[in-house]
Amino acid sequence: MASSYTKINICLKKLILCISLFLITSCIASQDQTSQYYNVDPPERIILNLTKKPSNSQAVTWRTRNKALSPKAQITALTNSGNLQESIKTINALSEKVNLEKGKFVYHHSIVFNNLKPNTIYAYRVGTDDNFSEWNQFKTASEKHKPFKFVYLGDPQEEIKSLCSRAFRAAYKKAPTADFWLFVGDLVDNGDRDEEWDEFFYGLGFIPRTTPMILIPGNHEYPDKRYVHGKDFKLSHLWQPHFTLPENGPPGLEESVYFIDYQGVRFVMLNGNEKLEEQSIWLDKILSENPQSWTIAAIHQPIYSTAKYRKNLKKKKLLVPIFDKYSVDLVLQGHDHSYSR
Repeated sequence: MASSYTKINICLKKLILCISLFLITSCIASQDQTSQYYNVDPPERIILNLTKKPSNSQAVTWRTRNKALSPKAQITALTNSGNLQESIKTINALSEKVNLEKGKFVYHHSIVFNNLKPNTIYAYRVGTDDNFSEWNQFKTASEKHKPFKFVYLGDPQEEIKSLCSRAFRAAYKKAPTADFWLFVGDLVDNGDRDEEWDEFFYGLGFIPRTTPMILIPGNHEYPDKRYVHGKDFKLSHLWQPHFTLPENGPPGLEESVYFIDYQGVRFVMLNGNEKLEEQSIWLDKILSENPQSWTIAAIHQPIYSTAKYRKNLKKKKLLVPIFDKYSVDLVLQGHDHSYSR
């Protein structure tokens, strides 16, 4: 009996050992498969941006925390049937690996929908074949001169999640049919800190998925001039990955200086932080060729400030003569954290 018991005991131990080895091997194999399976996290920070031709194109940008396998977008014009599957077009995305800090990486993806019909509602979604976002929608601009609404905001900057969320929602409630939102800089307090960008997108919620945004950087999207000089003074590396904005500005200022023609208005977006002389030459040229009835300029730092010690004489000398020369109708500014007109 003792001998049989010993044999049974040894067999049981071998069986348990085999089962344990199998479970460990399966667990390792599962981890290996997960590391190769890139589409485990959903698209986040989805944002629409106006293009230089908003009547027939639309840009969308998003990010994933891990590398995505074949990121793409799908789009279809809405029909009376409401069936989104009728004429879906699939477009592959451009992707960029972005270093946040200390070797932590994320992946930003972007697409420009081209050859769209003016004044038309489109549904779209982004992601991968096995992990798409929800369907969202936007409306292209009209080719004709036509009245429209937009929301203008400046300097969310601090306590975005706790306080600005309420302001964003109040703005959306006040103007739910706004054609786009325009931000004049200082979206965050420290442009190189991803956690602050996370607050910005948290505060906006679903709004940028359905309402296109146009934006320019403020001084807080740049390093502090008191401590950083020369070539190191440059726009945060997190600005361009988050947005897909027009690149029709002066060389070296892509996606921070540009213009958009929207239903009879030329919007000229300026960067008040650097290369002002180059921008003034460019501004004179694009306003001399402006076919639109109205002109609106935007810049973060005010030409005429309500705050002490902010005379901005250089900007006044370079820009005001051009604004006057071409009868610019409106200049939108931020920076002072006060309202004046």
